[in-house]
This record gives sequence, structure tokens and C-alpha cells, in this order.
Amino acid sequence: MTLLETERVIVAPSRRGTTPRREGRGRGGAGYFFVAGYALLLLAFGVFPTGYAFYLAFTNDRGQFTGLNQFVKVIQDYRFAPAFTHMLIYLVMWLVTLVVLVVLTAVILRSRVRPGTSALFRFLYYIPGALAGVASVLVWLFMLDPDVSPVSWLLTSMGLKTFAAVLAPGNLPLILMLIAFWTGAGGWMVVMYGALNNIPDEVLEAARMDGAGPWQTAWHIQIPMIRQWITYMTIMAFATGTQLFVEPQLLQTASLGRVSPTWSPNQLAYVYAFQQGDFNGAAAISVVLLAVGLLAAALLVARSNLFTLDEK
Repeated sequence: MTLLETERVIVAPSRRGTTPRREGRGRGGAGYFFVAGYALLLLAFGVFPTGYAFYLAFTNDRGQFTGLNQFVKVIQDYRFAPAFTHMLIYLVMWLVTLVVLVVLTAVILRSRVRPGTSALFRFLYYIPGALAGVASVLVWLFMLDPDVSPVSWLLTSMGLKTFAAVLAPGNLPLILMLIAFWTGAGGWMVVMYGALNNIPDEVLEAARMDGAGPWQTAWHIQIPMIRQWITYMTIMAFATGTQLFVEPQLLQTASLGRVSPTWSPNQLAYVYAFQQGDFNGAAAISVVLLAVGLLAAALLVARSNLFTLDEK
């Protein structure tokens, strides 16, 4: 067989288009296979429970449609407004601290730390995130007890000489914010560091040639170019913050009742469902939380153009 004949044999199937289409179908089938597992879990533990919660929120315990009666009932509960107020105060403190310190730390890590040691810092930042919510709260209970804490001198200098004084209601948003930041900020620092690494070096070099200093470069170039990642972090952190349950629940148990069992909306929903047996009211609170989260996410997405593709 001559070289020309060999070339015709190799090229001919591609010209007919059979081989590329077959390979394309194979790749597409593999993609559907991998997505199918996630889709099934999303339906089983996301879509169906949400739909059932809506059903419970608009019916009574006999399955009769009651309109907005369940929502009116829980909103008129004297525990509803304080629970959502506590959550709002906590969210403001948590989101401001998270966004400012995470972005600032990632920028400093990207520009000031030598490449050989940045991996070590990223690993150290991520270690607290390896602890589960319960374990992190137990660590902080140890840290916040003036009798056994290694920083008891700091607590006593602030006038917090007893564990009860530390867990005073006015201190809870700050305590919960510290716990959330300690466990969740490290992972986001790694994400922001990766986003900063995607900025072309030519852009940063051009800024330096124009006389921009490190902070000017960060404020006018780096932060605007990772704005979508910052928005994504804010949305995810907001959603996590609205689901606050484990931390105040454990603090309530450890404080022997000094912390309210309905401090957060999720705790109030838990009381409705498992202490009062009112699953419809609990579902109404859950739907309100879902609406708050979706509204906040929609506003952030609309203002930041999160899903807008960059024009090439």
C-alpha cells in the first residue's frame, strides 16, 4: 500500500463523519452519567423536600389548604421577630468580617508572600475548616471558659470573669461570628487566592509600570477582577448564615439554659416541629428563610452581573 492510499484510508472515515460523531456521543453519554448521580441526590434531598415544605406551609395538620394562615401564625409568635433580628445582626457581622478579611488576606498572600511559602500558609488557613461544626463549637467552648481557657487573661481583662458572663445574650452574635470565621474563612481564602492567580501577570506588570503601588493595584485591578468570586462567596456565606442551628443549640446546652432555645430561626423551627409537634408552622418558617435567601441572592446576582460572560 502506497503512502497516498494509506492517507486515504485514514482520512476517509473522518470525511464521512462517522468517527467524530461516535466519539461525541460517547463523551456526551459519560457526561450525562456523571451528572445523573448529582441530579438524583438534588431531587431526593433538595427539590422534593422543598416542595413538601411548601405543601406543609400552605396546609394544616389535616392536609387542608389554609392559604397564608401558617405564615401569619408564626410571624405573630413573640419569638419570631427576636430570632430573625439575632440572625440579621449575626449575618451583618459575619459577612462584613468574612469579605474584608478574606479578600485582604488573599491579596497579601498573593503579593507579599514568596511562592515557596504560600502553599504552607494556605494549608494552615484551611486546617480549622477540617473540623465539623460540633467539634469547632466544643473547641470554642473550651476557649471561652475563663476557668480553663489559655487566653483567660484576655477574657478577664475584658471583664468576662465567668462562663456565664461570656455567654451573655449581647455577646452571642460576636461569639458565633468568631466560630463561623474560624471554621469557614480558610477555605474561602484558598478560593480567593486561586482567583487572584488567574489574573494575567501582564496586567499586574502594566500597573506597576504605570506607577501603581501594591494597594492601588489591589483596589483598582485585583479586587475588581475577582468581583464575581467575591459575590459568589457572599451568596454562599449568606445562605450558610441563615441556616444557623448547631452553634447556638450547643451553646444553649452548654450554658444550662442561659441561651434562648429559639435564638435563631432554625432553632425556632426545631421547637415548632419537635417540641410542639407543629410541622406546618416549622415549614412556614423554613419557607420564609428560603425566600430571604433567594431574595438576597437575586439582588447580589443582579447588581454584580455574576453570570455575565466576559466578552472576548
